Amino acid sequence: MAGLPEVLALDEMVPDRFRSGPIPSEWARTFGGQIAAQSLMAAARTLDRSYSAHSLHGYFLRPGRPHEPTDHLVERIRDGGSFCTRRVTAVQAGEAIFTVTASFHRGDEGFSHQVDMPAVPAPDDIPESDRINGWGMPRPVEWGDWDMRWVPGGETGRVPGAPACQRVWIRYGRPLPDDGAVHTCALTYLSDMALLGSARLPHPRTAVQGASLDHSLWFLRPFRADEWLLYDQVSPSAEHGRALTSGRLFDTGGRLVAAVAQEGLMRFDRPRSAESGDREMSLSSPASAVPDPR
Repeated sequence: MAGLPEVLALDEMVPDRFRSGPIPSEWARTFGGQIAAQSLMAAARTLDRSYSAHSLHGYFLRPGRPHEPTDHLVERIRDGGSFCTRRVTAVQAGEAIFTVTASFHRGDEGFSHQVDMPAVPAPDDIPESDRINGWGMPRPVEWGDWDMRWVPGGETGRVPGAPACQRVWIRYGRPLPDDGAVHTCALTYLSDMALLGSARLPHPRTAVQGASLDHSLWFLRPFRADEWLLYDQVSPSAEHGRALTSGRLFDTGGRLVAAVAQEGLMRFDRPRSAESGDREMSLSSPASAVPDPR
C-alpha cells in the first residue's frame, strides 16, 4: 500500500489544478482523511511557505473511487498580508466529491493559554494495537504505517457530562520531511481516523450506517505528525440519525496542537438503496463507517 509521502505527491497539471494518482486500497471508497489531506496540500502548493494552514472546513459530497485519479481545483479566494484563503474542490469524472475552504496565516504576536492535557499513560506504557478503535475493529491495511496505542477504558475515565470518550496515542511510523505543510496534511489525514467511532460507544450493539458529513480542523501550535500525539475524542450528541464528534490533539509535552469537529451520519441500519446514488451512504470513507461490533 502507498505510504503518506506517495498519498501527498500531487502533479501540477496547469496552474491551480493538481492531480493525485490512483492510490491502491482494499476499500471500495476512498478514505475521507486522504481526500482532505490531498486537497490541503494542493492549497498549500499555491502559497509562499511563510504561510501555514491554521484552519479548514470541508464537506464530503460523493464517494471517492480509490483506483481512479482525483483532480484538486484551487480557487484563490484572498491573498492578504497576514492571511490567505483557498477553496479546493476534489473532482472525479467531472463530479465534485469533496470541497474545503482553508485559511493560512503568517503568524502574529499574541497572548497564550490552553486547556490541560488529560492524565493518561504514556504511549510506551501501552501495548501496540492492531485495532482502529477502542472496541476491536481491525486496523485497515492502508493504515499499516501508523502507530496507534489505545488508552485502556479503565484509564480513560469519564468526561463530566459527556456520554462517550475514547483516547489514542498516534503517530506516523516513518520519518517525515522537515516541511510544515507535510505535517499539517498528515494531521489532517489522521484526524478522520476513528473519530466517528466515538459516537458508537454508548450504543455498542445496535447496527448502524455511518459516514462523515463535514469536517473542521484548527492547527494551534507547531507539531510533528511522526511524533506521538494524544487524540482525545468525544461525542457530545447524537440525534436524528446524525452524531456530533470532536477531538483535541496534544503532543507528549502536553501542548494542545490541534482541535477537530465533525458531524457524521449515524442512522439505524437499513437496506441500501437500489439506486447507485444513495447519497447519505456515499459521503464517507469506509473507515468512517461504523459496523456492528458483535
